[in-house]
Amino acid sequence: MKLIVTGGAGFIGSAFVRMLLSRSDAPSVTVLDKLTYAGNLENLEPVAKMPGFGFVRGDIADLDAVNQLVASVQPDAIVHFAAESHVDRSIESPGAFFDTNLRGTFTLLEAARRHKVPRFVHVSTDEVYGSIDEPHDADEEYPLHTSSPYSASKAGSDLLVKSYFHTFQVPALITRASNNYGPYQFPEKLIPLMISNALEGKELPIYGDGMQIRDWLYVDDHCRGIEAVLRKGREGEIYNIGGNCSLPNREVVDRIIAQTGASRDQIKYVKDRPGHDRRYALTTEKLMRETGWEPQMDFDRGLAETVNWYRNNRAWIDRVRSGEYQRFYDQNYAGRGVAS
Repeated sequence: MKLIVTGGAGFIGSAFVRMLLSRSDAPSVTVLDKLTYAGNLENLEPVAKMPGFGFVRGDIADLDAVNQLVASVQPDAIVHFAAESHVDRSIESPGAFFDTNLRGTFTLLEAARRHKVPRFVHVSTDEVYGSIDEPHDADEEYPLHTSSPYSASKAGSDLLVKSYFHTFQVPALITRASNNYGPYQFPEKLIPLMISNALEGKELPIYGDGMQIRDWLYVDDHCRGIEAVLRKGREGEIYNIGGNCSLPNREVVDRIIAQTGASRDQIKYVKDRPGHDRRYALTTEKLMRETGWEPQMDFDRGLAETVNWYRNNRAWIDRVRSGEYQRFYDQNYAGRGVAS
């Protein structure tokens, strides 16, 4: 099998590439990545010298470059991770999210259609369902209700993928995953931010009252779910991928404090972000029933492995925290003031 993996230098994409190339029957994998702030070639160092690995630096919204790559590789599948993915950044600069998440997805679909790529897996998010009141969980037919430019751009790209399946018969599938965590995650999302700050004795900024509920999915479980959809999923279908572990953010931070030896005095409640969804929840019954996949990583064990990785890779954290990252951090946390 020959694959093109977009966004393969990012957190989830690189985990997927490392998983595939670690096997004796590894496919050929060509990564296409723009290497923005969240794309890091260090994430691919463990597989960079393997014979089936290739890397192309490029923008998924560049139609000519994408067409040339697809024509050259002639892949059996495109697995599309590349996206602007952080809600806070979408509030600050929404334009980039629509350029990448909508136009970039359109460009890839056009290339897949032109070159008759046999399989197209679009990696999306549970945030397209919006905030869900208890006791309900979203299945794949749940209405879309977006709250941020990020989730709106992902919902739009999902609909675009569906349209290419129905109109042009592009053999596409969509996955929607809950919140991921694990090694190599850029330290702006909740878990890696709290871990890195806890290890350094810094403040632990929590939005609002910290009672926003998220379902937590270990990144390797997510990657196995994507592979299950790639190999066994039905064309034109959507598959939720969740960790079956719903926790309020405040409890997640408490568990990080317990595992890092930090102090609860480091917690700082800051003003909530605009449009912050209260609860995400989804059911993975369809994926489990049709492919046999199920999450394997217990949250506390996965969190311990993640904490140990960040503890042992402090140099990686220092390198990815550029001046641009510090500006963003100051604006979204230090500059917000204390929550009421």
